[in-house]
Amino acid sequence: MKPILSLRSIEMRYNSQTALQLEELDFMPQHIYSLVGANGCGKSTLLQIISLLLKPTSGKIFIEDEQVFWKKQTLQRLRQHVTLVHQAPYMFNRSVHHNIAYGLKVRGVHAKEQQRLIHDTLELVGLSGFDRRNARELSGGEQQRVAIARALVLHPRLLLLDEPTSNMDRGSIEAFDRLMPTLIEQGMTIIQATHAPDQAQRQYSTIIRMEDGRLAQAV
Repeated sequence: MKPILSLRSIEMRYNSQTALQLEELDFMPQHIYSLVGANGCGKSTLLQIISLLLKPTSGKIFIEDEQVFWKKQTLQRLRQHVTLVHQAPYMFNRSVHHNIAYGLKVRGVHAKEQQRLIHDTLELVGLSGFDRRNARELSGGEQQRVAIARALVLHPRLLLLDEPTSNMDRGSIEAFDRLMPTLIEQGMTIIQATHAPDQAQRQYSTIIRMEDGRLAQAV
């Protein structure tokens, strides 16, 4: 089986400071990977690079054997297969339905199909019946689940999550843990940054430890 994502000699520098330096890292399809490490170790920077939102100073990225060249048309095409959910996601001051529908509208999905996809995705993340509620009036954990639903409705091949459970209560975290294997069964590969190694272990994910922008250990 070939990797869905490969990184080679990736380096990210800000002026004279090196924020990220990775020689070689592969991610296999339909697996869960957890980036674990202290604040400032490079987890979020790595997710930004993988999501094709941040161009590394040097190095190569391959998505399903295709090398990423940082040209507008190539990036637009590849970004349709990669979705990043931020730790503090932005919510439009509109309904949950509107927030989740945004990406579908951009991709030209018909309104009737939007309705079906949004209904199914809200059920998947445990927010059935929330479609008419104002997204900004929800709790932090509920907003996080809306953000995850907004990503899932696009059926990405690579789902990237930056501290996905940081604002969730215990019940939401347990529901999130149950959701992860379902997404793998649907063909997704998940890469998440987390401060909670125990959560990564509960999800039977491959743990990638990072220190000072470098790989410390992968198990």
